[in-house]
Amino acid sequence: MPLDFTAIDFETANSSNASACAVGLVRVRDGEVVAQTGWLIQPPPGHERFFELNIRIHGITSEDVVDAPTWSAQLPALASFIGDDVVVAHNAGFDMAVLRRACEATGDDCPPLRYACSLQVARKVYRLDSYRLPFVAAEAGFAEFAHHNATADALACAHVMIDVARRLGADDVEGLAVGAGVSFGRIDPAPRTPVLAPV
Repeated sequence: MPLDFTAIDFETANSSNASACAVGLVRVRDGEVVAQTGWLIQPPPGHERFFELNIRIHGITSEDVVDAPTWSAQLPALASFIGDDVVVAHNAGFDMAVLRRACEATGDDCPPLRYACSLQVARKVYRLDSYRLPFVAAEAGFAEFAHHNATADALACAHVMIDVARRLGADDVEGLAVGAGVSFGRIDPAPRTPVLAPV
């Protein structure tokens, strides 16, 4: 099995996990980056306010997303890019919460997927004073990137996983997870409520 996965990163407009305003995606095939993309997102209704703190972090403002696709409009492209891949994110709990909460806010079905966390992996494999993405990426040999640009962060995350796989001699993400002593998380399809016919 080759080392195939998709790295993902979200930026948010405010403290709500549903307030996705940008996404970055990076596809890895056989341990090599083969595609990357990213785009701005109009946060779901009710979650569209941009906090000054968030703007200072990523530089995205409400004006920037006026013509961006809504969460619902961009979700098929996001799911299509991921396909059947395992998804990887740095602090994956945050990014998976964004995916879940934004779908809840819009009533969209959340794509089912398996995911791994490069932060957990880095803590198992590297010995660092800080496990923030810039420090972890530098240890992986990916030192210079625009932190909090969603695509750049996804690319940094991808390089961390590629480096860890090399260090562990892992041929695929399953072997990497076993070697690092971490487990996969899952987002499963939401159960459908059956519609009962009138008696």
